[in-house]
Amino acid sequence: MEDILDVYTRPYDSRRPLVCMDEVAKQLLRDVRAPLPPVPGHVAREDYEYERQGVVNCFLFCAPLDGQRWVDVTDRRTKCDWAEQIKDLVDRRYPDAEWIVLVLDNLNTHTPGALYEAFPPAEAKRLADKLEIHYTPKHGSWLNIAEIELSALSRQCLERRFRDEEALAAEVAAWEERRNCAAVTVDWRFTTADARIKLKRLYPSLQE
Repeated sequence: MEDILDVYTRPYDSRRPLVCMDEVAKQLLRDVRAPLPPVPGHVAREDYEYERQGVVNCFLFCAPLDGQRWVDVTDRRTKCDWAEQIKDLVDRRYPDAEWIVLVLDNLNTHTPGALYEAFPPAEAKRLADKLEIHYTPKHGSWLNIAEIELSALSRQCLERRFRDEEALAAEVAAWEERRNCAAVTVDWRFTTADARIKLKRLYPSLQE
């Protein structure tokens, strides 16, 4: 926990950008009956019945000090899918960075080893060497700023039915553009000193 909190106190450095990453699954649902559009005095209404159309994954990255985020909707969330996201992060998003400070949870697909399953060894090492990885502790995913962004994405965009991956991707792209144009940043104020007081129960008790 303190490792993550210390990372968040570092000053902004464009050569070593801070990026937080998380992901969420979204079930696709098709309406069996066409929804009723809103009319004066009534909100839009949809039938409770629907047809399942499968599940897709949303990879979300955010740079909290830059006020930027991006979301990629994919069919799956395998190690190779994550590795492709990291390649995009390194080569397209931050090609000039010395390294990228990456905060994420410790899901078994989020490891440098996944890079070696997706790419030849030389390429995997090149990508791994560009990352300074910091994992959130078990039961400590709330420390990941990307989880805040996922909450905003869910409330502002995902809390309705999407019939297919294309419709979902279009809405997510529109949400991303609006939020990036507003340059919404995160002012993280919970420090290590705060943790030692408010989360004292999590620290070992020393007996004299």
